[in-house]
Parts: sequence; structure tokens; C-alpha cells
Amino acid sequence: MFEFFSPVMDWVQTTLGMPLWVAAIGLVIALTLIVDLVSWVVIWRLGPLLEKTNNRWADILIKALRRPLRLWIWLMGVTLCLTVVRYHWEIEWAEGHLTQARAVITLLLLAWAGLRAVKLLEKRLVFPPAGHRGKSMDADTASAVAKILGAVVVVIIGLLILTSLGVSPSGVAAFGGAGGLIIGFAAKDMLANFLGGLMIHLDKPFRVGDWIKSPDRDIEGVVEDIGWRLTRIRTFASRPIYIPNSAFSSLVLENPSRMWNRRLYETIRVRYTDIERVSDIVKAIRSMLDAHDDVDTDEQTLVYFQSYGEHALELIVYAFAKTTDWAEFQSMKQDILLRVYDIVREHEARLALPASELHIAGPVAITDETSGDSVQNEAGNDDNDADAGDDQNATSGNPHSQAAPDREAPYTSSRQRSRNAGRGEVNEASQDHDQESDA
Repeated sequence: MFEFFSPVMDWVQTTLGMPLWVAAIGLVIALTLIVDLVSWVVIWRLGPLLEKTNNRWADILIKALRRPLRLWIWLMGVTLCLTVVRYHWEIEWAEGHLTQARAVITLLLLAWAGLRAVKLLEKRLVFPPAGHRGKSMDADTASAVAKILGAVVVVIIGLLILTSLGVSPSGVAAFGGAGGLIIGFAAKDMLANFLGGLMIHLDKPFRVGDWIKSPDRDIEGVVEDIGWRLTRIRTFASRPIYIPNSAFSSLVLENPSRMWNRRLYETIRVRYTDIERVSDIVKAIRSMLDAHDDVDTDEQTLVYFQSYGEHALELIVYAFAKTTDWAEFQSMKQDILLRVYDIVREHEARLALPASELHIAGPVAITDETSGDSVQNEAGNDDNDADAGDDQNATSGNPHSQAAPDREAPYTSSRQRSRNAGRGEVNEASQDHDQESDA
């Protein structure tokens, strides 16, 4: 194997006094380093040149081979060093294993390069080069194509690896027939999710970035990723939801991202006393909506007196906005509702609030039977002393005792005045009783 380099190795052995097999390993490492440097220079210089050509896919292969090729060069150098060791130590059983190792390493690195090429292909389908005539593909379709091609690459490389390891393809086919049924029953949920993901990519009920929600389940958010087994949805609370793809086959979904307009549907309530002005209010609101810049007049616009409510006359306002953006719609809705209020006020009417009328037959007497707190008791000590003096004056027949309760200070509280009034009645009753006793 190394007869071509035998003069060099003889010179190294005689000059440096190094064993032949060590010199062979050093030569292999040096050659590996040289090949690696040459490949790095060629590939990294060739990539930018191919990007300038009209070919849409040429640079993809070069970019996909960069890292796998360098790793393959060094791994092949390692296997050659192991071959030198085998020849030196005469390890016969390692020959077949080294051959299989080279084949498996080559196939694995080819699979890596193929998957890198598929990923670059997906990006190129969505974002074609500037100035290229090719049309861009939507992200979901490109993702589906990339996943299918990736699966094909993995299956083909897997079969080739089994063949290089000595496994018969007919045995693999037989296992796929008999064992496929067993695997199918054991992994039926996984297969259902795989087929569900395939149907999502084909039917396209939603795409990545769409806002979806389900009236059947508590699911609402923005689609972040559509995988072959799971679909990831980010809720408006910034929490991820992972849904198996098989669930979408029996799930009712609503896709608000594909709506054309946002709908305004409001109920305006006016007092019953303003029923004569309802007709003019309805006409003014309809004229305001027809002249509004943010209302889509191509869609249906309705303003009507709808029903007699429990507490008010109910008017409906039904219109569609030109925008589908939620923030812009809220701004339009606020402007319309404030204009409706102005229209109601211009017609000398008022918006209604829930109210009730209470009819009571006969007069109503309201008495205050609350006891004063400690502060009020302290404040009323002087009044009690004064009342005691009034009682003594009433007993002695003082004529000014009857008018004492009526001459209260103007700042006396209502509770205190009612209490003093009650005491005055008691004083008058005691005076009458004394007069009867004297008679």
C-alpha cells in the first residue's frame, strides 16, 4: 500500500532513526492536513462564485458539503493510521471491520450533507436569490417538501448502511412485511399523527403564524410550528400548547387570521322617556357610520330600534371595519361609541341605566333609634346637665322651660336636635301633670 512512498519512508528511517510504521502514520497525518487545507480553500472560494451564477441550486451543494467533507477527510486519515497499525502488528481480524467502518462513516456523512442540503433547499424555496426568475414558495409547503426529502434521505442511507453491514435487503423486506404489522399496531398513534401532519400540509387549514382557536376546546393562539407528530401553538399568555396532529382530524377550528373584516356589534340603550327621539337618533347614527372613514361600506351596515328592554329602549349598531388589526379596530370602535354618545346628547336624550321606582301607599315616618358612641356621650354630658336643670325649672313652674328646647344652636346636629325635641315633649308632659296635681 505504501510502496510508492517507500523511498521517503526509508529516508525518514535512516535520517531520524524513526520506526517505519511511525513514519507512515506521520506521513498520513501530513497528507490529511494538506488535503484538508486544499479542500477548505477550494470550497470556500468556490461558494461565492457559484452564488453569482444563474443556477439556483449550485451553491447549495457546496455549502452542504463544507463541514461533512472536512470531517470525512480527517476520519479517513484516522482509519488509514489504524490500517498502518494493523499491518505493523498483523491484526488480521481488524481488516474487515475497518472496511465497514469506512463505509458507515462515508454514508453517515453523506446523510449529514444531504440533510444540510435539504435545509438550505427549504430556505431557497421560500427566499429565492435576488434577480432570479423563480417564484417563491410559501413556508408551509417548503417545510413539507423539506421534511419529505429528509425522510427519503434517511431511509435510503439507512438501507445502504444495513447493506454495508451485511444485512440482506430481502431480510429487511421480510421484516418490513411481518414486523411492519406489529410496529403498526404498537405505533398506531404515531402513524395517525404522521398522517394528520401530512393532511395539514396538504389541506392547509392553517399555516405557521396564523391565529387559530377552537370552540370545542380551550385552544387559542398563534401557530409556531407544524411538525410530523405535534403542532406547537403559542397562547396569548405566552404559553406553548403542544397538540397531536391526529386531534385536528376531529377538531373544529376557526382561523381568524383569514378574516376579511372585523365586525362591530353593539347595543345602545336609551331611556323610555326619549322614545319620541329614537327615530332621529337612529338616522343620525346610520349617517355617521356611512360617512366614517374606517367603516367598510361595501359590507352590510345596520342601525335599528331593536326591542323594548327591561330598563331601556335597545338600539343595535352593526357594521364592519376595513382593517383586521385588533388595535386599529379598538381605536375605531372607541371613536364610533363616543360619536354615538354625542348624537344622543344632541337630540336631548340620555343613555339609560338600570333603575327602579318604588311606590309606597300612605305617609312614612322615619325614626332614629341609634345610640351614640362614646364620643357623642361625652359631648352630650353638658346637654344632660342642662336637661336636668330644665326638669327642675319645669317642676318649679319656670315659664321659660317650655321654649328651651326650641332655642338650640344653629350648628346642633340633627340627631342631637331630635333627642332634645323628645326630651322637650317629656318636659311638657311632666309640667301638665304638675299643673293637674296643683288643681
